[in-house]
Amino acid sequence: MKQAFHTVSVSTHGPGLYEITDKLSAVLKGAGEGLLTCFVRHTSASLLIQENADPDVQKDLQDFFAHLAKTGPRFRHTAEGPDDMPSHIKSALTQTSTGIPVRNGKPVLGTWQGLYLFEHRDAPHTREVMLHYIGE
Repeated sequence: MKQAFHTVSVSTHGPGLYEITDKLSAVLKGAGEGLLTCFVRHTSASLLIQENADPDVQKDLQDFFAHLAKTGPRFRHTAEGPDDMPSHIKSALTQTSTGIPVRNGKPVLGTWQGLYLFEHRDAPHTREVMLHYIGE
């Protein structure tokens, strides 16, 4: 068994889903079979495995979460702006880590699946996703 750690940086330009599947694939070149754990190191962004064939899926997800946790004066926590607490809520309702099986050095995802960083803040950010591979 071997293990390896990598950090992937993702530049965002506001709310949305940013596909990072290609970045995972690049990190996994030369790997065998194992498990890749992906972890986003932020409390106002999350990770999703989601459909990557129809961009309307990402738009609908973003619209749904924007409606669910609207920016507004109802929150006490506004230390980093009015979009901060809604971003924490969206992150709490999704996930900050996920495991992906690896076979022959490739992530084992479904035909229409990709891994996305889900940015919840309004301003651009550089997000870090930690990758931990364990396997052959």
